[in-house]
Amino acid sequence: MNQTKRRRILTGDRPTGKLHLGHWVGSVKNRVALQDEYECFFIIADLHTLTTKPDKASVAEIPGFIREMVLDYLAVGIDPARSTIFVQSAIPETAELNLIFEMLVTLPRLERLPSIKDMAEAAHLDVLPFGLVGYPVLQAADILLPRAHAVPVGKDNVPHVEITREIARRFNHLYGEVFAEPEPLVSETPSLPGIFGGQKMSKSLGNAILLSDPAEEVRAKVMKMFTDPNRVRADIPGTVEGNPVFIYHDAFNPDTDEVDDLKARYRQGTVGDVEVKKKLFAALDAFLEPVRERRAEFAAREGLVEEILHAGNERMRKEAAATLTAVRHAMGLTYYR
Repeated sequence: MNQTKRRRILTGDRPTGKLHLGHWVGSVKNRVALQDEYECFFIIADLHTLTTKPDKASVAEIPGFIREMVLDYLAVGIDPARSTIFVQSAIPETAELNLIFEMLVTLPRLERLPSIKDMAEAAHLDVLPFGLVGYPVLQAADILLPRAHAVPVGKDNVPHVEITREIARRFNHLYGEVFAEPEPLVSETPSLPGIFGGQKMSKSLGNAILLSDPAEEVRAKVMKMFTDPNRVRADIPGTVEGNPVFIYHDAFNPDTDEVDDLKARYRQGTVGDVEVKKKLFAALDAFLEPVRERRAEFAAREGLVEEILHAGNERMRKEAAATLTAVRHAMGLTYYR
C-alpha cells in the first residue's frame, strides 16, 4: 500500500491533439491547483486512443500529439518537479494488471456504462470493439498502478471510477488487501460549450479555441461565436442565460463589474453583439497571451519534453513494479519466476 505522506491522484488525457479552453475549464485548471495538495500522476493515455483509432495512420500521429500535450501542460502550470507526467504505453506493467483485472469484472457490467456506447457513436463505430468495451478496465489499471487514492473527474465519468472501486474491492476480497478504493474528486464545473453553442467544445467538431491559438485566430473565432438566435438587432433585448458568449465571459473575464454591465445592457437591448464579443476577446487574450509566451519558451528548449517524459516514465515504472510485486505475492503468482 502507498505510504506517502500526501494522498495520490491520477488523471490525464488521450493524446489526440492540442488542448483547448474546454480542457482548461473542465479539468486542467483543477489539476494545476491540486499539485499543492496531492502527489499527482498525470497519464498521457496513448493506449486508450487505440480503442477508437487503431489504424497505422492514427498511431503515427501520437508522438507529435504527446509533445504538444506536454507543452500545453507546462504552459498552464503543470510542474514536472512536483508532478509525474508519463506515457501509458511506456509502462509494461499496465498490460499485466489490465489482464488480471479483466478476470474480475463481467461483460454485462461493462455494457451498462452509457459512456461506452457514446464513445462508439462519436467514433462512428457500427460494432463495439473488445478494447472499447474494456476501456474502463484499462482505466482501472491506470488508476491502481500508482495506488491512487483519488481521481479528479466530471460527473459523467463517476461511473468509470466506480468500476475501478469495484475491481479493487473484488481483488482485495479474493487475495487480500493490496489496493485502496480510489474516490472520485467530482468537479462541479460544467463543460464549456463550443463556439457555436450546443455541443461541448471539441477539436473534432471544429468548435474549439486552443490554448495555443494565436491572437488573431482567437479573435476570428470569438467573432464567429453564436449568441441569442432570436436577437436580430442590437436594440432588441437579448437572453444571457445559455448564451455562449456570456458563458465564456463568466469563465474567463475577471472584471465582474464589466460582465454584469454587459449582461444588464444586453437584456435591455442597449449593447450589440460586436461590443460584447470584442470585450470577450480582450479577456481571453489576456488569459492566453502568457500561456502562449511560456509555451514558446518551453518549445524552444531542445530535448525538454523528452527529458520530462523520460523522468516521469522512470518514476512510474518504479511505482508500477512495486504494485505488480504486491499483486503477484497476494495472488501467489510467484512460482517459476
